Amino acid sequence: MKTPDEAVARINYQMAPPGIGSSVETRNASCPTSSVHTSQRDIVVLDGGFATQLSCHVQQPIDGDVLWSARFLATDHEAVIDTHLDFLRAGADLIMTNTYQASVDLFMKHLNMTEQQSYDLIKQAVDLARTAVKRYEEEFPGTRRPLIAGSVGPYGASLHDGSEYTGSYAKTTSLQTMMDWHLPRIKALVEGGVDLLAIETIPCKIEAEMLVNLLKEQFPNTKAWLSFSVAQDGKSTAIGENFQEVAKYLYDLNPDQLVAVGVNCTAPRLIESFISA
Repeated sequence: MKTPDEAVARINYQMAPPGIGSSVETRNASCPTSSVHTSQRDIVVLDGGFATQLSCHVQQPIDGDVLWSARFLATDHEAVIDTHLDFLRAGADLIMTNTYQASVDLFMKHLNMTEQQSYDLIKQAVDLARTAVKRYEEEFPGTRRPLIAGSVGPYGASLHDGSEYTGSYAKTTSLQTMMDWHLPRIKALVEGGVDLLAIETIPCKIEAEMLVNLLKEQFPNTKAWLSFSVAQDGKSTAIGENFQEVAKYLYDLNPDQLVAVGVNCTAPRLIESFISA
């Protein structure tokens, strides 16, 4: 198996529309997409919008829920596994845990869980992704094992106000508060055995820098990629900083652990302007 830094050379986000690649369908086993080694393609295909695809498997509303798709870690394990499987069958080389909006604090508050139960639920997200990988390998024996990345969404996602797309909370929230929120989830994901971390939709340098330093200081053996939410001008982070300057600065802080720096949740027409030069 390739190491995370060998595998995640370039990142290509794929969004699967509802109903496409549903787990009730099977892929042609004679030519599985993921059997092509990354070294031959130099591209790693990620999964897509988890909540969008999860809606194919559950009746309850997802959008508008303060826990978003993370609620189903507690209420519907099979739906979470089937969603991961949808992306694997569609050709994903790597799947992300359903933890973008998961946190110990939110689970304690909205699921009536203890601190330990909340922590264990985040670890269980890794187990559910691992179960999906195991089922996929049973369906398509001989294919290269997909990687599992632990999804680490921004502090702003916990506020349930869309501020992960503006970064406005960075002006009023202390770094310590953000770190205290992030740390238990990252610990749980690493303990759960993810191959690497997916630090995603970060809107501002200050939170990203804190996370890069946290990775170096407390998780020195863990790889990660870092991706930003960005503005519509094709050059700025969501909060308004120069993206390319921020990206280079943060990569240079920790090149041994960061396997990629990029953008996500962004219109395809804007991607080239962000990553060119």
